[in-house]
Amino acid sequence: MSTPFNGVAAAPQSTVPMGALIKDSTDQGFKADVIDASLDTPVLVDFWAPWCGPCRALTPALEKVVNEKAGAIRLIKINIDENPQIAGQLGIQSIPAVFAFSGGRPVDGFMGAMPEGEVRRFAEKVIAAGPTPQPEEGSMESQITEALAAAEQALTEGDLNRAAQIFGMVVQHQPDHGAALIGLARVYLAAGEADQAQATLDLVPEDERKGDAYTTLVNSIRLLAEAADLSETAALEAAVAANPDDHQARYDLALAFNAEGKKVEAAEALIAIFKRDRTWNEDGARKKLLEFFDAWGPRDPATNKGRRLLSAALFS
Repeated sequence: MSTPFNGVAAAPQSTVPMGALIKDSTDQGFKADVIDASLDTPVLVDFWAPWCGPCRALTPALEKVVNEKAGAIRLIKINIDENPQIAGQLGIQSIPAVFAFSGGRPVDGFMGAMPEGEVRRFAEKVIAAGPTPQPEEGSMESQITEALAAAEQALTEGDLNRAAQIFGMVVQHQPDHGAALIGLARVYLAAGEADQAQATLDLVPEDERKGDAYTTLVNSIRLLAEAADLSETAALEAAVAANPDDHQARYDLALAFNAEGKKVEAAEALIAIFKRDRTWNEDGARKKLLEFFDAWGPRDPATNKGRRLLSAALFS
């Protein structure tokens, strides 16, 4: 990489006909209607069934938001009673369930009913992270793309030194490369250097402060900061055991669990508050749980389990 890449190409404008924005599909049509279609335009998949009451509330909100976006995103509806195969492959255990596909793969999702405003924000996040043109082979952009992929692989494998070296090399050639800066900040956070992670994140250009990776990192740093001044976990557990209705202690315990990497325990603690008193702290337990999901990312097993537990609590 002898010269810096000068910019990130903008996402292409959608050419999806308005009549094709919303349609019903099947297990057999899933590849064409969702996988292939999402290579050009993000696709939301609404898994529903005629007997599902919350589905009847959610689907109209999805349809309204998709129509508002005028071709920037599509909606595919799948009746799981008639088409159980894809739902089974995706591990769907409760409905409504919505999966977002972009670039031929699932990138986000949620389970349970959601107000129209939250549906709109969810769709906007998916659109913002939608498909972008692929770089030409051998170009500087292609080299940077390959380098970032190698750095991501190293980070996934826990090789923080190699990941930092590669992300740092990209930043050296292009100091304002958002993806490289976010990657480098993730390395710092994984190494326990939250302050350095925040300092690196602050260098990300304003117009690139979006997408799952950025949002997840911001939330992770903030949650760690919130947990820094809490009492020790053992003391909080004792407080909850002594008084199960001490919601503040249980809430602090959830933050402490999350800081220790005990994600499922953190989710269970917040859901326990939600079950006991949904109105506590202005729905604070549910709101914090949603922040956890954002921080953990949509593909984290703890997010999936937490969403199932929350869905069960919502409709129990």
